Formats: sequence, C-alpha cells, structure tokens
Amino acid sequence: MQYRKFGKHEIEVSVLGYGCMRFPTIDGDYNVINEEEAMKLLRHAIDNGVNYVDTAYGYHGGNSEYFVGKALQDGYREKVYIATKLPMWHVKEEADFDRLIHEQLEKLQTDHIDMYLLHALNADHWNTVKRCNILNKMIEAKKEGKIKYIGFSFHDELHVFKEIIDSFDWDFCQIQYNFLDEYYQAGKEGLDYAAAKDIAVVIMEPLKGGEITINPPKEVMELYQQADVQRLPADWGLRWILNNPKVTMLLSGMGTMEQVQQNIETVSTSLADSMTPAELELIKKVQDTYQTLALIGCTDCKYCMPCEFGVDIPGNFALYNQFIKDKQSIEYKKSYLSFIENKEDAGSCVECGKCEEACPQRLNIRELLKTVHKTLA
Repeated sequence: MQYRKFGKHEIEVSVLGYGCMRFPTIDGDYNVINEEEAMKLLRHAIDNGVNYVDTAYGYHGGNSEYFVGKALQDGYREKVYIATKLPMWHVKEEADFDRLIHEQLEKLQTDHIDMYLLHALNADHWNTVKRCNILNKMIEAKKEGKIKYIGFSFHDELHVFKEIIDSFDWDFCQIQYNFLDEYYQAGKEGLDYAAAKDIAVVIMEPLKGGEITINPPKEVMELYQQADVQRLPADWGLRWILNNPKVTMLLSGMGTMEQVQQNIETVSTSLADSMTPAELELIKKVQDTYQTLALIGCTDCKYCMPCEFGVDIPGNFALYNQFIKDKQSIEYKKSYLSFIENKEDAGSCVECGKCEEACPQRLNIRELLKTVHKTLA
C-alpha cells in the first residue's frame, strides 16, 4: 500500500480508501448488509494497509454506520481514520447538528470522528450551512474533540465549488472524478483549485459506479488491447486517477473479495506521474469513445431509492446503458420484460419528481425514464 500526505496536515492516508456504500447485501435488499461477508472484506482491506474508511448517515438505508461501528471493534478502530458525513437534507436548524453527530458517534461506537464532512454540498445545502451556523458548529465540535478534520463532499457546478472552497479553512474536500467525468461538476479545475490551497482532495466515484468496468463497449476493449501492458478496465481507471499527484486518495465501494484484492494490487503500483504518454493518449481515446455513446450518467448511488411507485430507477438506467454499449442487443429488451412484469419498469413512473430532488448527478430522471421505456419496451 502506498500513502499520501493529507493536505496541509502531517498525517498520511492510504491512496485507497474503503467506501462503505456498496457492501454485499442479503437477497438484493440494499438496506440489509451481509455483515459476515462485509466484515471479511473490510477487515481484509485494513489488514492490507487501507487506513481510511468512508461511510455516511444514509448509506445502506442508515445501516452502514452501524455496521462500520461493529466491524471496527477488536482493535480495528485504532488502525483507521473514520470519515462520515452530516446529512444536510436533515438539517433544518442549528440544533440538528448536535442531534445528528451524537447519533453518529453512538452508531460508530467511537468518541470521535476523524474526518467529518458536510454531505453532498450544492448551492441549496450551502445556503443551509450558512443559515444554520453549521461551520461554527463544526469548529465547536472540533474543539470538543468530537471531530478532527473538517471537510465536505460536493455535487454542483464549478463556481459553487470555488465559492465554498474560498469561504472556510477546509482540511479536505471530496469530489466526483474519473476519466468520464474529468470536466464534470468540480472536475479537474476544481481539483487543481483545492490542491493549490493545500486542501486534501478525496476522489469518489473513481469508476463511475462501475460504469467504467461493467461490460465496456467492444471499441473500448479493443483500445485497451493495443496497450503494451494489459490491464483490467478497473486498473486503468484507478491508475489514471492516482497518476495525478494532486489527488490525495480515492474511495472504492468494494463489494467482493476479488474487488478488494484487485484494487489493493492496483494501487500498490499506481504512483504519481507513472503513466507513460502512450498510456495517457490511450485513455484519451477511451474517453472520446465513451462520449459518442450518450450513456445515462447514473452512478447507482441509490439516493433516488426507494421509489414509492416501485420503479427501479438505477436498474432501468443500467439496463439501458448496457443496451447502448452492447450495440442494442435484443437480450436487453427481453430483460426489460421482467421489469414490466414486476412493475419496476421506467413506464411506471408517475413523474412526481422526488427522485430528481435527491439525485446528486442532477439528472433529469423523469425524461430519461421516458427514453428508457421508449427504447426498451
């Protein structure tokens, strides 16, 4: 495992952090973590050098923090930095901060949270931060020893990101960044902007919710096969991010032991500025190829779920993307029939719009679901 300095601070974090949003589940129920399997994965990662564990109040239906608290018993708490997040959508007044952080400390079975983030800041949530005096509450919690480092995760436009960065002495920030989202939201310019201020930059969605790794288009695989060194798609994606010396670390939501082991092996040799010009040019060609496909930019974060009308929103989007990537193979239209039979299909959307309010990608979900149904039904 390699480690990098955490911004302006002297501590070092593993370049691979464990994202606790995609643990294995039981019977496909996102809210029910398979704790026996998840325990093996998380502890194996820690035993092999991962020292940063990132969870949040709402992950796995509110159960991720509970599980992480259990998994970090038996001496594992002392081996890692815990990162979790203040759920900004639950903050209506100043007193909510104290209530929520107290609940999170109890769930995590710890007396302090190492890295505490304001979750999914956008223009609206940033206004809530200012209205409810949240930054002063964060400073107060830091003085009391409840948290050690103050940061935020972000989903909005670049100008909003810069305003937030300039408004406080942040220890770190967390942005979405991968070779498909190089210029999306905060993007590369935001990364550079934060790093120039010596703010640690943590990367989320390095593989875009698996989009970069799950059945890549034939044209992309043909490009990869031209490389002098043969690598898995996930290897290319993670290596491209860590090639940037301004990146502090990346988070990976690893749901299988194979993913844990492969990612640990990949990052052990993913040094800054280690990719050759030919490899970087290859990734540029891969980027250009993906851009011609017009895929739906869903990362399967499930913030939009559950839909009260039964629509499997991320499932519909994933099936549509596979249909597009696989040259419109008829098998995906056949698979869509099961969505219709279970009334989980895109055509069951009643356009209430609640999903769009929750979507960190700011997708026009209602219109996209119409496209899915028109294409696959």
